[in-house]
Amino acid sequence: MDRRDFLTLAPSRKKTVKVNYGRTRTGISPYTGEWGKAQVVHLLKRAMFGAAPADIRHFEGMTMEDAVDALLQPNSVDPAPPVNNYNVGAYIDPTGVPAGAPWVLAPEGDEELNDKRRASYKAWWTGLMLNQERTMHEKLVLFWHNHFATETQTIQDARFMYKHNAMLRSHALGNFRAMTKAVTLDPAMLVYLNGYLNEKSAADENYSRELLELFTCGKGPESLYTEEDVRAGARVLTGYRIDKVNISSYFDPTMHDIENKQFSSWFSNRVITGKTGEAGTTELDDMLGIIFQQQEVAKFICRRFYQFFIYYEIDAAAEANVITPLAEIFRSSNYEIKPLLEALLKSEHFYDPLNMSCLIKSPVDFTVGLCREFGVPLATAADYPAAYGQWSALQAAASTQQQNIGDPPGVSGWDAYYLAPQFHELWINTDTLPKRNMLVDQMITTGYTRNGQTLQIDPILFADQLDNPQDPVALVNDSLEILYRMGVSENTKAFLKDQILLQGQEQDYYWTNAWNAYKADTSNMMNRNIVLTHLREMYKYIMNLSEYHLA
Repeated sequence: MDRRDFLTLAPSRKKTVKVNYGRTRTGISPYTGEWGKAQVVHLLKRAMFGAAPADIRHFEGMTMEDAVDALLQPNSVDPAPPVNNYNVGAYIDPTGVPAGAPWVLAPEGDEELNDKRRASYKAWWTGLMLNQERTMHEKLVLFWHNHFATETQTIQDARFMYKHNAMLRSHALGNFRAMTKAVTLDPAMLVYLNGYLNEKSAADENYSRELLELFTCGKGPESLYTEEDVRAGARVLTGYRIDKVNISSYFDPTMHDIENKQFSSWFSNRVITGKTGEAGTTELDDMLGIIFQQQEVAKFICRRFYQFFIYYEIDAAAEANVITPLAEIFRSSNYEIKPLLEALLKSEHFYDPLNMSCLIKSPVDFTVGLCREFGVPLATAADYPAAYGQWSALQAAASTQQQNIGDPPGVSGWDAYYLAPQFHELWINTDTLPKRNMLVDQMITTGYTRNGQTLQIDPILFADQLDNPQDPVALVNDSLEILYRMGVSENTKAFLKDQILLQGQEQDYYWTNAWNAYKADTSNMMNRNIVLTHLREMYKYIMNLSEYHLA
């Protein structure tokens, strides 16, 4: 038996989850099947961070087409920038930024200040995910961060990292070629891959190599660029510099290689004519024009979307029935991102049962998703000390599970999205699984405390959003429909109802009476504690099973 036929997440709990890894022949023909809660939850868990009950009801009232169209809208407002939350104790921002004010346009400051600002930046970004609008914009920002990976520890200047995030955000649902150009000229990327050191007397090949290998063409068997192409690309990109005063990049023509640049036969032996002065900046457009003529670019990006939003393994059927036609759509739309995603998220392949509940949640998805689904109370951004403390706590929780936003392991992004053969199975190991379980155990019981803030799930609040919380059968079923992406046995359901909600009582009205008594007088702490104790035990059990880690 192939090891992928069974996915064991928690051997110590003697719980093995059957995951259907059989592949499917479905393609990108429009989905015409059932549109119910299962499909809505599947769509939301893939396109957003978790599926909160209110979100599910919102999208259940739409057609599938309208739901996808709504998710593909950009956020209605640009987020306010991160603020100074680090004037704590005796520390004061040496550049003069007052507490609670944005720091993104202030002078750079010293190493200590940059460390504090980078922590502020990561907390701020986590807060955007937690408070996301009903679009997939935030999920796409994370996707593009993994694709055009950078590391704050290398870049150092937190202002550059914020600007990089804003750039990814502005292009997330736009044009991929325009995004690639913006990334190339982005000051954070120029620092990260040494582009700001690239000059005519010593061409640095670092960014040129990753532009071809990781960002556009990929390194599959049909990607046939050469070392000569890498060197030619590096020469095209000579002369770009960073400006720390204006937090931007600029072109220095005196540092630019003005000789012609010859590309290989895979690029049709194209030559970019060297240019002097400011005209040298047009060579980047010339090079991108050469790169984006290659069909492999569209296929590579479609594969990246597939592995992030559908499944990590792309077999021959998926390549023929999904990747190839999607790439045609991508190219014919001049590399606009929305038409690609619209075709994918409205396809029969996306809603194929074989492609449901087959992804292990990333640490960010796991941590942010559980807070959003359970409606964990969070401070508002106006109360920035409390809000940043909470956001930072959750960012740190995901980081300990091996997904530190802003600092993936390297330029290739997180291993789970590219490293065969394990791919997303890498998220679960002997180090991370106990940390996941400890997080949910604390959140559902005493609360997860860090930075002077306590985050806690209120299971009554969650249950009260369901259709029939007073009915123990409906309560179990409705909870599992939201929190799990695969069915569980009738024995498991019976255990949740009989042994946890009913505490061994034979009649369902035991729970019904307890719930109704609480609702009749929510100030009665004895009645509340009875309901709270049972719900905590039930949801703790649900989150400790392997199924909870699947999306």
